[in-house]
Order: sequence, then C-alpha cells, then structure tokens
Amino acid sequence: MRIYLIGYSYSGKTTLARDAARLLGWQYFDTDKAIEIKYHTSISTFFSHYGEQAFRIIERQILQSTAQIDNAIISTGGGTPCNDDNIRFILQHGTAVHLQMSVDDIMQRIAHARRSRPLLKDKTPEQVREYITEQLQLRLPYYNQAQLTLPAFNANAQQLVDLLTKTEVLR
Repeated sequence: MRIYLIGYSYSGKTTLARDAARLLGWQYFDTDKAIEIKYHTSISTFFSHYGEQAFRIIERQILQSTAQIDNAIISTGGGTPCNDDNIRFILQHGTAVHLQMSVDDIMQRIAHARRSRPLLKDKTPEQVREYITEQLQLRLPYYNQAQLTLPAFNANAQQLVDLLTKTEVLR
C-alpha cells in the first residue's frame, strides 16, 4: 500500500509523510529528496542549471519508481500531480491525500521558511501571493482528484493516520 501526499509547496507534505510513516512503522519516501540524492544537488540548483522541463522528466521517473515500494507514505513535489499524467499514476498506484492550504496559510508558512522554493525565487511578497493564487487555481483540479483531503495548516501525523483509518484506507 502506498499513500501519496499531494498539495502545494509549504503544505507540510514532507513532515507529515515522515512522521506518519514513523507512527505506522512504514517507509517514508520524498520524491524531491530522492532527486537531490540521485543528482547530488538541491532542487533549486537543478532548476537553475537545467530548467523546469528537465526537472519534470526526472520527477516523473522518480515518481514511477515508487510503484515498487510497499507500505510507504510518499511526499510528492507540489507540481508533481499536475504534470504529464502523474495524477493518474498516483491514483492507480495508491491513495492520494490532498493537504489543503489557503493562500493566506501558504504565505504565513513562506514567511517562516528557512529556504525559498525555486519557482518563488526573486519575487516580491506581492508577486509571490499573485503567483501562488494563480498556481493554486491551475493545480486545484489535479489536487481535487485525491481520494482524501486533509486541512493541512495545523495538521499533524496522528490526524493523517486517523483520517486513513477512519476512511478504511488502512485495513
């Protein structure tokens, strides 16, 4: 069984995946971290050197490799489900949980972030808000295909496990 966490950057996918996997005694897998390890570089550096198109190709390959993992909670990149037919792959190979966040909640998380994301680099706060608003509108049709939704602003791993249990995803 595979649980894919999808949602916008700063929604807490990495933290919730890691912590929920620990609670369940499952594997934790982060697609962005797998890219960084495989290519010995940060996502930001990869983006700046090779561009988004090259990143999305590699991201898809990493995503497809998750089909070989059992009993795992997988954190995906914010744009992962929105490219190629990645959302279809996710839905065919596991259960998708959309970690839902508002623009205001995302902006609050950005204000406290330790590092900037590649697609937000060199933008003013007003430009970031506008960009996120536009991106969410484009990405929501993909995110909303998830079988489950968890309001993510103050979510914790136990809430994720409880949702999976309550909806009988975990049998």
